[in-house]
Amino acid sequence: MPSTIYDVTTWTIPASPSTTAYTDIGAIVNSIIADIKTNQPTQASKPGAVIYVPPGDYSLKTRIVIDISYLQIKGSGHGFTSSSIRYNAGDTSGWHEIWPGGSRIRVENTDGNAEAILISRSGDPRLSSIELLDFCLDGVSFTPNQNSYLNGKIGIRSTTATDSLRIRGLGIVYLERGIVITDADALHIQGNFICENGSCIELVGSGQASMVNDNMIGAGYVGFSVYAENHFGLIVSGNNIFPRGKSSVHLKNSTNNTISANRLHAFYPGMIQCEGACHNNLIGSNHFLRVPESFPAMTGFSNGLDDLFGLVQLNGSGNTVVGNHFSYDVPAANITPSGATPTIVLVKSGSNNYVATNHTAANVAVHTVVLDGSTVNTKVLDCGTTAEFQALTGATYGFRATP
Repeated sequence: MPSTIYDVTTWTIPASPSTTAYTDIGAIVNSIIADIKTNQPTQASKPGAVIYVPPGDYSLKTRIVIDISYLQIKGSGHGFTSSSIRYNAGDTSGWHEIWPGGSRIRVENTDGNAEAILISRSGDPRLSSIELLDFCLDGVSFTPNQNSYLNGKIGIRSTTATDSLRIRGLGIVYLERGIVITDADALHIQGNFICENGSCIELVGSGQASMVNDNMIGAGYVGFSVYAENHFGLIVSGNNIFPRGKSSVHLKNSTNNTISANRLHAFYPGMIQCEGACHNNLIGSNHFLRVPESFPAMTGFSNGLDDLFGLVQLNGSGNTVVGNHFSYDVPAANITPSGATPTIVLVKSGSNNYVATNHTAANVAVHTVVLDGSTVNTKVLDCGTTAEFQALTGATYGFRATP
């Protein structure tokens, strides 16, 4: 039986023997996938294969297209290092290293496609059990403005439904969009370093029973840290999400999801946003830190939201916000609109939302919970003093002040 383990450094493309993994790893991987399909033609026997990417510096000029299940592409090191610090540092001639390392794939895409890796297949069943492990996708540059987060490049994108896709241990840096997954079932994004991208994780279309946990995540001001639409049963937990994404976690029309035990650090309001019909979601035991932008090159940018939007904004019914810690440390001169009292949790719409036992530590007076006039039967318990609670005319609620 032919081997099911491939090494990109030893594979030769029959029609192009001069192409190597170092000159175009995309073409090499696509050739290996074609060989896997040739060697596993029968419906009843498709064990898949492992494609190994040893530590090294590889150019990706041709998009990788994954259209088989049971495929593992595995490196030996996520190789992340901060390109933003380097590009803004000036003279780096004395540095020990200046580029990402490990199993590093430079996303150059001279074939006209945006993605480094595209996961897509028509027909049934959906693609299943694809694993991307322990390598680096490096977008190299945001030319000409290294602080723009714009280069048109996407790291990993699926355009058809998947089941049990695993993305683990990757370094993803300097891409306009890091991970974009469509119609995911049982997706697991774990233990990655996804930073200095325009957007980091976007779960689009729909999805269920997925997990985003234990990642380091840092998006640009133009995009999302974690975004999910029409998702059910998503767990976002144990992540360290740092600036400067326009939000930390953004749910749209999503129900019965859990956002817990994350450390969230942001320069802007709207750290967790529940947009549209978001029902029965749990937001618990997270640590929020809101401070102003401190990097001179970025002080002119924002996400366009003011401090009345809330660090958390709920739209929908039956949601629970409980046991969170909020640290708000913004100079009064930086608050917008000028002179406003910032909002920590805004219940913007819906009924039977529950906000309880959250603690806020702030350097200025804040409204810990604000209820829009359209909200019905909201319960607010032990989240601040009477002066820190605000219910607009028309809201119905139960309130118990913190003793």
